[in-house]
Amino acid sequence: MRLNLHDMWQKALSKTRIIRPAVMGLCPTADSQMPYTFLAESALNRGDTVVRSGEVTVSKPTIVLPYQTPQFEGFDFEEHTSHDQDMVMGFFLVRGVQFPSMKFNNQTSSLDLFEGGMEKAVSFHGNLLERREDSRTTLLSGPEDTWVFSILIFLGLQAERSAGKDLRAVFERWKGKPSLN
Repeated sequence: MRLNLHDMWQKALSKTRIIRPAVMGLCPTADSQMPYTFLAESALNRGDTVVRSGEVTVSKPTIVLPYQTPQFEGFDFEEHTSHDQDMVMGFFLVRGVQFPSMKFNNQTSSLDLFEGGMEKAVSFHGNLLERREDSRTTLLSGPEDTWVFSILIFLGLQAERSAGKDLRAVFERWKGKPSLN
């Protein structure tokens, strides 16, 4: 049985865990690549873990934007939630969930099965990122059936974390420019 949007969102909110966040936030002056490794307990192969690796490109923010009209590509809401993007965006709007007015493009690069439970998968992938000295990739976990919402939660937290630094960078750039007065 497929969950309705409200139940899917609540499930993702309560069970999404950012295990190892990326060091860098969103870039205020260029597109940002936000790679991730998402882990979920497999619903089909009990005791194994689904590993979804991908990257979301978040478009360069601009000052003049249509109010609260983010664009989501590569999330395939209809396939994963049985609802189209407009319905999902309306659902968020009614609940006061807002995303910056930017373009979010998700590209899943691999979908694998890790033979072992969640704790073992977290340890393995955390160590793998450490050995590679990969500070750009976020390691997160959540329910397999609400992974799209878990990725959106990750992006929202990244945007929130970057907001103060981004505004300071914009103001610093403006300080050096002549006034129009």
